[in-house]
Amino acid sequence: MEVIIQPNAEAVGRYAARVVTRVMRGRLAPVLGLATGTTPLPLYQELIRLHREEALDFGACSTFNLDEYVGLPARHPQSYRSFMQEHLLSRINVPPERVHIPDGMAEDIATACADYEEAIRKADGIDVQVLGIGTSGHIGFNEPTSSLRSRTRIKTLTDRTRRDNARFFGTEEDVPHHVITMGIGTILDSRRCLMLATGAGKAPAVAAMIEGPLTAMCPASALQMHPQVTVVLDEAAASALTHGSYYRWVYENKPAWQRD
Repeated sequence: MEVIIQPNAEAVGRYAARVVTRVMRGRLAPVLGLATGTTPLPLYQELIRLHREEALDFGACSTFNLDEYVGLPARHPQSYRSFMQEHLLSRINVPPERVHIPDGMAEDIATACADYEEAIRKADGIDVQVLGIGTSGHIGFNEPTSSLRSRTRIKTLTDRTRRDNARFFGTEEDVPHHVITMGIGTILDSRRCLMLATGAGKAPAVAAMIEGPLTAMCPASALQMHPQVTVVLDEAAASALTHGSYYRWVYENKPAWQRD
């Protein structure tokens, strides 16, 4: 893993946007894996700025989102499709037919999950997968004990995750119990993973992901097996790292041509 520590969330977003932009410019038909939540918002804001002010073109892109709540219609204000439309997709020029988000209203969820995997394969895989990390160490909605080889499927949320997400719904009772999520194996198939984490509340999970053992109890630790992972943290999210000074030294002494 390459660990990049930035001063604040806005700087995390700007750095992440440079990574995504470099990937896009290196592919004729870039495939972007996207995430929801508050953490990637500075990234999306910077991508929107680059599109509007520097002509960053998303016209050849395809996108695949990590997950969606089961039972929420696409137009529900807390659906992840609504989130993506509001915070990114309506403000850039990705063709609508190339936008892929799991269908939480599918009548046959197992078939919908298999079809999602097939769509990723037909797109020649994901070039860069944006990720956040939950306080329990989950990625996507792969909760602790998830199989490290899992594929897109339905998952039951833990009480901890539902409590964490209750702030978006008003009450914990309103948070769905089930989701469709890319599996850990699906995520690891991406050519590059871009993990973003901000805030002190994420610091224990970040430390377990980077410096802890590889274990299904911290699903994000599976990223230790990926050949190209960039982890971009603010100071607060990096605060529990044992080797933080080492990661800073490595980054500060990288040759300029190796930097995003």
